[in-house]
Amino acid sequence: MTNDVTLFDRDPLYIPRVAAVHDMCGYGKCSLTAAIPILSAAGCDVCPVPTALFSAHTMYKDFTFHDTTDILNDYLDAWQKEGVELDGVYSGFLGSAEQVALIQRLYREYPTALRLVDPVMGDAGKMYPTYTQELCDAMGALADDADVLMPNLTEASILTGREYPGQNLDDEQVADWLDALLKLGAKNVVLKGIDRNDGKLRNYVANAEGHQELVHEKLPYMIHGTGDAFASALCGAVMAGRGIADAAHIAGEFVRHAMESTRNQPHFEERGVSFELNLGELTTLVR
Repeated sequence: MTNDVTLFDRDPLYIPRVAAVHDMCGYGKCSLTAAIPILSAAGCDVCPVPTALFSAHTMYKDFTFHDTTDILNDYLDAWQKEGVELDGVYSGFLGSAEQVALIQRLYREYPTALRLVDPVMGDAGKMYPTYTQELCDAMGALADDADVLMPNLTEASILTGREYPGQNLDDEQVADWLDALLKLGAKNVVLKGIDRNDGKLRNYVANAEGHQELVHEKLPYMIHGTGDAFASALCGAVMAGRGIADAAHIAGEFVRHAMESTRNQPHFEERGVSFELNLGELTTLVR
Protein backbone atom coordinates (compact mmCIF):
# COMPACT_ATOMS: atom_id res chain seq x y z
CA MET A 1 0.00 0.00 0.00
CA THR A 2 1.91 3.03 -1.26
CA ASN A 3 -0.58 5.71 -0.24
CA ASP A 4 -2.76 5.68 2.85
CA VAL A 5 -6.49 5.94 2.11
CA THR A 6 -8.53 8.63 3.87
CA LEU A 7 -12.19 7.68 4.08
CA PHE A 8 -13.67 10.71 5.83
CA ASP A 9 -12.87 14.38 5.17
CA ARG A 10 -13.21 15.78 8.69
CA ASP A 11 -14.23 19.40 9.17
CA PRO A 12 -12.52 20.32 12.46
CA LEU A 13 -15.66 22.14 13.63
CA TYR A 14 -18.05 19.31 12.73
CA ILE A 15 -18.96 16.38 15.00
CA PRO A 16 -19.80 13.34 12.84
CA ARG A 17 -22.61 11.04 13.89
CA VAL A 18 -21.99 7.29 13.96
CA ALA A 19 -24.52 4.52 14.56
CA ALA A 20 -22.86 1.88 16.76
CA VAL A 21 -24.69 -1.40 16.11
CA HIS A 22 -23.49 -3.61 18.93
CA ASP A 23 -24.63 -5.36 22.10
CA MET A 24 -24.82 -3.70 25.50
CA CYS A 25 -22.83 -5.60 28.10
CA GLY A 26 -23.29 -4.72 31.76
CA TYR A 27 -19.93 -6.05 32.92
CA GLY A 28 -16.72 -6.84 31.03
CA LYS A 29 -15.89 -3.54 29.29
CA CYS A 30 -16.68 -4.41 25.69
CA SER A 31 -19.15 -3.74 22.87
CA LEU A 32 -21.18 -0.54 23.43
CA THR A 33 -19.54 0.11 26.81
CA ALA A 34 -16.31 0.44 24.82
CA ALA A 35 -17.65 1.92 21.59
CA ILE A 36 -19.54 4.83 23.15
CA PRO A 37 -16.68 6.35 25.21
CA ILE A 38 -13.96 5.55 22.67
CA LEU A 39 -15.79 7.02 19.68
CA SER A 40 -16.89 9.98 21.80
CA ALA A 41 -13.29 10.66 22.77
CA ALA A 42 -12.44 10.77 19.06
CA GLY A 43 -15.02 13.51 18.59
CA CYS A 44 -18.00 11.47 17.36
CA ASP A 45 -21.67 11.69 18.26
CA VAL A 46 -22.45 8.03 19.00
CA CYS A 47 -25.97 6.70 18.37
CA PRO A 48 -26.19 3.17 19.81
CA VAL A 49 -28.31 0.44 18.24
CA PRO A 50 -28.31 -2.29 20.93
CA THR A 51 -28.41 -5.71 19.27
CA ALA A 52 -28.55 -7.65 22.54
CA LEU A 53 -28.41 -7.10 26.29
CA PHE A 54 -25.91 -9.09 28.35
CA SER A 55 -25.26 -9.04 32.07
CA ALA A 56 -21.62 -9.83 31.25
CA HIS A 57 -19.78 -10.95 28.14
CA THR A 58 -19.70 -14.57 27.07
CA MET A 59 -16.27 -15.40 28.49
CA TYR A 60 -17.79 -15.37 31.97
CA LYS A 61 -19.27 -18.59 33.36
CA ASP A 62 -22.58 -16.95 34.20
CA PHE A 63 -24.29 -14.40 31.97
CA THR A 64 -27.77 -13.47 30.82
CA PHE A 65 -28.60 -12.80 27.16
CA HIS A 66 -31.56 -10.99 25.63
CA ASP A 67 -31.93 -10.68 21.86
CA THR A 68 -33.38 -7.26 20.89
CA THR A 69 -34.25 -8.07 17.26
CA ASP A 70 -38.01 -7.59 17.78
CA ILE A 71 -37.68 -3.94 18.84
CA LEU A 72 -35.14 -2.69 16.31
CA ASN A 73 -37.32 -1.95 13.28
CA ASP A 74 -39.49 0.35 15.41
CA TYR A 75 -36.30 1.84 16.83
CA LEU A 76 -35.03 2.70 13.34
CA ASP A 77 -38.49 3.86 12.24
CA ALA A 78 -38.34 6.47 14.97
CA TRP A 79 -34.96 7.66 13.70
CA GLN A 80 -36.40 8.09 10.23
CA LYS A 81 -39.39 10.08 11.55
CA GLU A 82 -37.04 12.40 13.42
CA GLY A 83 -34.76 12.86 10.41
CA VAL A 84 -31.65 11.48 12.12
CA GLU A 85 -28.59 11.79 9.88
CA LEU A 86 -25.55 9.51 9.97
CA ASP A 87 -21.96 9.77 8.74
CA GLY A 88 -21.00 6.21 9.62
CA VAL A 89 -22.48 2.82 10.50
CA TYR A 90 -20.17 0.78 12.75
CA SER A 91 -21.42 -2.77 13.32
CA GLY A 92 -20.14 -5.42 15.69
CA PHE A 93 -21.78 -8.16 17.76
CA LEU A 94 -25.21 -9.23 16.52
CA GLY A 95 -27.96 -11.02 18.42
CA SER A 96 -29.52 -12.88 15.49
CA ALA A 97 -29.18 -13.50 11.77
CA GLU A 98 -32.17 -11.23 11.15
CA GLN A 99 -30.16 -8.25 12.39
CA VAL A 100 -28.00 -8.33 9.27
CA ALA A 101 -31.07 -7.08 7.38
CA LEU A 102 -31.39 -4.22 9.87
CA ILE A 103 -27.83 -3.12 9.15
CA GLN A 104 -28.52 -3.37 5.44
CA ARG A 105 -31.57 -1.17 6.04
CA LEU A 106 -29.25 1.46 7.54
CA TYR A 107 -27.05 1.17 4.46
CA ARG A 108 -30.06 1.83 2.21
CA GLU A 109 -31.39 4.72 4.26
CA TYR A 110 -27.94 6.32 4.75
CA PRO A 111 -26.19 5.57 1.45
CA THR A 112 -23.35 8.09 2.03
CA ALA A 113 -22.49 6.79 5.53
CA LEU A 114 -19.24 4.86 5.89
CA ARG A 115 -19.70 1.12 6.40
CA LEU A 116 -17.36 0.03 9.19
CA VAL A 117 -17.73 -3.69 9.86
CA ASP A 118 -16.21 -5.60 12.77
CA PRO A 119 -17.56 -9.10 12.04
CA VAL A 120 -17.64 -10.20 15.67
CA MET A 121 -18.19 -13.97 15.64
CA GLY A 122 -15.46 -15.65 17.66
CA ASP A 123 -11.83 -15.92 18.68
CA ALA A 124 -9.09 -18.54 19.04
CA GLY A 125 -10.76 -20.74 16.45
CA LYS A 126 -14.16 -20.92 18.16
CA MET A 127 -17.50 -19.17 17.62
CA TYR A 128 -18.98 -17.25 20.55
CA PRO A 129 -21.60 -19.25 22.52
CA THR A 130 -24.65 -17.27 21.34
CA TYR A 131 -23.67 -17.50 17.66
CA THR A 132 -25.09 -20.01 15.19
CA GLN A 133 -23.91 -21.07 11.75
CA GLU A 134 -26.95 -19.25 10.32
CA LEU A 135 -25.81 -15.99 11.94
CA CYS A 136 -22.22 -16.45 10.77
CA ASP A 137 -23.40 -17.14 7.22
CA ALA A 138 -25.57 -14.01 7.29
CA MET A 139 -22.70 -11.91 8.65
CA GLY A 140 -20.79 -12.56 5.44
CA ALA A 141 -23.22 -10.32 3.54
CA LEU A 142 -21.84 -7.30 5.40
CA ALA A 143 -18.36 -7.83 3.97
CA ASP A 144 -19.51 -6.98 0.45
CA ASP A 145 -18.93 -3.25 -0.18
CA ALA A 146 -17.75 -2.57 3.38
CA ASP A 147 -15.52 0.49 3.53
CA VAL A 148 -13.54 -1.24 6.29
CA LEU A 149 -13.73 -4.92 7.28
CA MET A 150 -11.89 -5.73 10.54
CA PRO A 151 -11.77 -9.51 11.23
CA ASN A 152 -9.50 -11.46 13.49
CA LEU A 153 -8.21 -14.77 12.10
CA THR A 154 -11.12 -16.79 13.50
CA GLU A 155 -13.59 -14.45 11.82
CA ALA A 156 -11.55 -14.40 8.61
CA SER A 157 -11.76 -18.20 8.49
CA ILE A 158 -15.55 -18.14 8.98
CA LEU A 159 -16.06 -15.44 6.35
CA THR A 160 -13.93 -17.17 3.73
CA GLY A 161 -14.94 -20.76 4.54
CA ARG A 162 -11.35 -21.71 5.25
CA GLU A 163 -9.94 -23.76 8.10
CA TYR A 164 -8.74 -21.67 11.06
CA PRO A 165 -4.96 -21.41 10.59
CA GLY A 166 -3.86 -20.35 14.06
CA GLN A 167 -2.19 -17.00 14.59
CA ASN A 168 1.31 -17.71 13.31
CA LEU A 169 1.20 -16.84 9.60
CA ASP A 170 4.20 -15.95 7.45
CA ASP A 171 4.16 -13.10 4.92
CA GLU A 172 3.06 -15.27 2.02
CA GLN A 173 0.20 -16.78 4.01
CA VAL A 174 -0.92 -13.34 5.20
CA ALA A 175 -1.01 -12.05 1.61
CA ASP A 176 -3.14 -15.03 0.61
CA TRP A 177 -5.63 -14.41 3.43
CA LEU A 178 -5.83 -10.70 2.63
CA ASP A 179 -6.57 -11.50 -1.02
CA ALA A 180 -9.32 -13.91 0.03
CA LEU A 181 -10.92 -11.28 2.30
CA LEU A 182 -10.77 -8.58 -0.38
CA LYS A 183 -12.52 -10.94 -2.79
CA LEU A 184 -15.53 -10.81 -0.44
CA GLY A 185 -16.05 -7.25 -1.68
CA ALA A 186 -14.59 -5.09 1.08
CA LYS A 187 -12.78 -1.94 -0.05
CA ASN A 188 -10.30 -2.06 2.85
CA VAL A 189 -9.43 -4.94 5.16
CA VAL A 190 -7.72 -4.81 8.54
CA LEU A 191 -6.64 -8.33 9.55
CA LYS A 192 -5.89 -8.47 13.27
CA GLY A 193 -3.77 -10.59 15.55
CA ILE A 194 -0.93 -12.30 13.68
CA ASP A 195 1.41 -13.65 16.36
CA ARG A 196 4.76 -15.17 15.33
CA ASN A 197 5.90 -15.76 18.90
CA ASP A 198 8.63 -13.13 18.59
CA GLY A 199 7.29 -10.65 21.14
CA LYS A 200 5.33 -8.72 18.50
CA LEU A 201 1.72 -8.59 17.35
CA ARG A 202 1.03 -7.74 13.74
CA ASN A 203 -2.02 -6.27 12.05
CA TYR A 204 -2.31 -5.84 8.29
CA VAL A 205 -4.16 -3.23 6.24
CA ALA A 206 -5.01 -4.14 2.66
CA ASN A 207 -6.88 -2.77 -0.34
CA ALA A 208 -6.61 -2.98 -4.12
CA GLU A 209 -3.34 -0.99 -4.01
CA GLY A 210 -1.51 -3.48 -1.81
CA HIS A 211 -1.04 -4.14 1.90
CA GLN A 212 0.89 -2.78 4.86
CA GLU A 213 2.19 -4.45 8.02
CA LEU A 214 1.73 -2.73 11.40
CA VAL A 215 3.83 -4.08 14.26
CA HIS A 216 3.14 -3.59 17.98
CA GLU A 217 4.83 -4.83 21.14
CA LYS A 218 3.11 -7.91 22.58
CA LEU A 219 2.43 -7.77 26.31
CA PRO A 220 2.82 -10.98 28.37
CA TYR A 221 -0.86 -11.27 29.35
CA MET A 222 -4.26 -11.41 27.66
CA ILE A 223 -7.20 -9.10 28.39
CA HIS A 224 -10.78 -9.56 27.17
CA GLY A 225 -12.37 -6.74 25.18
CA THR A 226 -9.28 -5.60 23.29
CA GLY A 227 -10.87 -6.42 19.92
CA ASP A 228 -13.82 -4.11 20.56
CA ALA A 229 -11.51 -1.38 21.86
CA PHE A 230 -9.31 -1.71 18.78
CA ALA A 231 -12.21 -1.59 16.32
CA SER A 232 -13.82 1.36 18.10
CA ALA A 233 -10.55 3.30 18.20
CA LEU A 234 -9.91 2.54 14.52
CA CYS A 235 -13.39 3.79 13.61
CA GLY A 236 -12.86 6.89 15.73
CA ALA A 237 -9.55 7.66 14.04
CA VAL A 238 -11.09 7.14 10.59
CA MET A 239 -13.90 9.55 11.48
CA ALA A 240 -11.25 11.98 12.73
CA GLY A 241 -9.93 12.11 9.18
CA ARG A 242 -6.95 9.78 9.53
CA GLY A 243 -5.92 7.37 6.78
CA ILE A 244 -6.94 3.76 7.31
CA ALA A 245 -3.39 2.49 7.95
CA ASP A 246 -2.66 5.42 10.29
CA ALA A 247 -5.97 4.74 12.07
CA ALA A 248 -5.11 1.06 12.51
CA HIS A 249 -1.71 1.99 13.97
CA ILE A 250 -3.31 4.50 16.34
CA ALA A 251 -5.83 1.85 17.44
CA GLY A 252 -3.13 -0.76 18.05
CA GLU A 253 -1.08 1.57 20.22
CA PHE A 254 -4.18 2.77 22.08
CA VAL A 255 -5.03 -0.83 22.96
CA ARG A 256 -1.45 -1.60 24.04
CA HIS A 257 -1.38 1.43 26.32
CA ALA A 258 -4.82 0.55 27.70
CA MET A 259 -3.61 -2.98 28.47
CA GLU A 260 -0.70 -1.47 30.41
CA SER A 261 -3.20 0.60 32.41
CA THR A 262 -5.36 -2.48 32.94
CA ARG A 263 -2.46 -4.36 34.56
CA ASN A 264 -2.63 -1.96 37.52
CA GLN A 265 -6.30 -2.69 38.30
CA PRO A 266 -7.52 -5.28 40.84
CA HIS A 267 -8.63 -8.56 39.24
CA PHE A 268 -7.41 -7.12 35.94
CA GLU A 269 -7.58 -10.42 34.06
CA GLU A 270 -11.31 -10.64 34.74
CA ARG A 271 -12.59 -7.08 34.51
CA GLY A 272 -11.70 -6.38 30.86
CA VAL A 273 -9.51 -3.78 29.19
CA SER A 274 -9.34 -0.54 31.20
CA PHE A 275 -9.03 2.16 28.55
CA GLU A 276 -10.36 5.13 30.51
CA LEU A 277 -6.98 6.63 31.41
CA ASN A 278 -5.91 6.50 27.75
CA LEU A 279 -8.88 8.17 26.09
CA GLY A 280 -6.86 11.38 25.80
CA GLU A 281 -4.84 9.73 23.01
CA LEU A 282 -7.99 9.80 20.87
CA THR A 283 -9.14 13.24 21.98
CA THR A 284 -5.89 14.71 20.66
CA LEU A 285 -6.86 13.52 17.16
CA VAL A 286 -9.53 16.24 16.92
CA ARG A 287 -8.20 19.07 19.08
